Amino acid sequence: MRITLDNVGRKFNRDWIFRNIHLTLESGNVYVITGPNGSGKSTFLQILAGNLPLTEGKISYSLQTKIVSEDNIFRHISVASPYLELIEELTLTEVIEFHLRFKQLRDNLNVNSFIERIGLQKSKDKFISNFSSGMKTRLKLGLACYSDTPILLLDEPTSNLDTTGIAWYQKLISETVQNRLVILCSNQVYEYESFGNILHFENGRLLQ
Repeated sequence: MRITLDNVGRKFNRDWIFRNIHLTLESGNVYVITGPNGSGKSTFLQILAGNLPLTEGKISYSLQTKIVSEDNIFRHISVASPYLELIEELTLTEVIEFHLRFKQLRDNLNVNSFIERIGLQKSKDKFISNFSSGMKTRLKLGLACYSDTPILLLDEPTSNLDTTGIAWYQKLISETVQNRLVILCSNQVYEYESFGNILHFENGRLLQ
């Protein structure tokens, strides 16, 4: 999978968050996006996911040299972020079953084996509304990382995780990034310390 950004820019009201971004991102790489709070990391990720429009420029997605249309790109992308909402009226099992209607899981995981992987076996019939913030983060990370998609987008992945949860995340990410195009927005070194492609947002520019 390849993402090509040509003169990409996004403004909020009259102010540019970032602009003049020219970049090619390819499968088999983990790209880490760093930068101060408010520098545009999350906005950039939401644009790549197709959730926000560009103000200027163009983004194209290609799979084995074939262009993927904007209408179909969601099939190829998995996202985990603090602002991603879960359906709180469903149980854990129901959320996973709903997810499986749109995206399959890697490693031939089924509902029960997935729940075991994310360490929530005792909560499979529990409503999401009764989950702690850390449990919700585990679920969101698990759904994103274990979904069988070529693109993985992670924003502040260990937000709300305790020490045990962070160790679980580090194992999870090491097992699920191979042969994918991964973009990870973070200012916490322990979230990306094993990866080398660092891009930095500063004053509306993306520095390589």
